[in-house]
Amino acid sequence: MAKKSSIEKDKRRRRLAKKFSGRRARLKAIVADKTKPMEERFAASLKLAEVPRNSSRTRIHNRCEVSGRPKAYYRKLKMSRIALRELGNKGLIPGLVKSSW
Repeated sequence: MAKKSSIEKDKRRRRLAKKFSGRRARLKAIVADKTKPMEERFAASLKLAEVPRNSSRTRIHNRCEVSGRPKAYYRKLKMSRIALRELGNKGLIPGLVKSSW
């Protein structure tokens, strides 16, 4: 099990990213638009710097929903390989059969 603080930190980042996504997109569009005057683009970049860093999508890390483990994460299942194996062995994942030959 991952540390509770790490799991909560990631949840907080997800909330912030959702909250500030529109504002971030608008400001980034202004900064990237070469037809706008330089002063307006610079002001937009300053406002973008004031937005919390944790509201960026790139700061979010995929974590297992079962254990909170940050590594060996399967996106399709939203869980780590270890949690997948444990639940599969218990027969809790439909269609997953333990291989034997």
